[in-house]
Amino acid sequence: MSPGSPWEVPGFLEAQLLDQRVVRLWGQLDDNAVNRACAELMALDATGDSAVQLYVGSCDGPLHAALSLIDTIDLLGVPVNVTCLGRAEGAAVGIVAAGAKRLAAPHSQFHLSEPDVAVSGNASQVAVWAEHHRSQLERYVKRLAEATGRAGEHVEADLSVGRWLGPEAAVAYGIVDGIWSPSQRPAPRRP
Repeated sequence: MSPGSPWEVPGFLEAQLLDQRVVRLWGQLDDNAVNRACAELMALDATGDSAVQLYVGSCDGPLHAALSLIDTIDLLGVPVNVTCLGRAEGAAVGIVAAGAKRLAAPHSQFHLSEPDVAVSGNASQVAVWAEHHRSQLERYVKRLAEATGRAGEHVEADLSVGRWLGPEAAVAYGIVDGIWSPSQRPAPRRP
């Protein structure tokens, strides 16, 4: 890259992706990443009627963050097509499953597991938090069961044992609709 290249300008890549109606959720699933992805999805929803592409490659993160993004996807007026690149673990699996059209890259991996949690406080605070977490986990299981067409008890059992799935198994499970191939790459939009 030459000095002064547009690739060095902060936000250049993100602006180019948004111009193509592409949002990415990469790395650790946390509040900042989810808030950015939600804001970008809502902005794209407000600027056109064509589908938005969400690329996901995320490790496990807090359940509340994933549920926020799932709710955003569900509430948008445009379809959000999701492709898993790399891996989706824990709560990120639900984000992939929430898409309108869902694809897995040929080498992607899915880890069905209960999201990691850490809490501190006195006994009554921990008890209140545990009840809240249980309620959120029930909502997550219900939404993942709806997306995959599986019984909630089956999904809950797979989350508790930490089941790993490759792309073919993810298709069979109902997390994704198919495996991405280069022929499915959308043509770039021209101004």
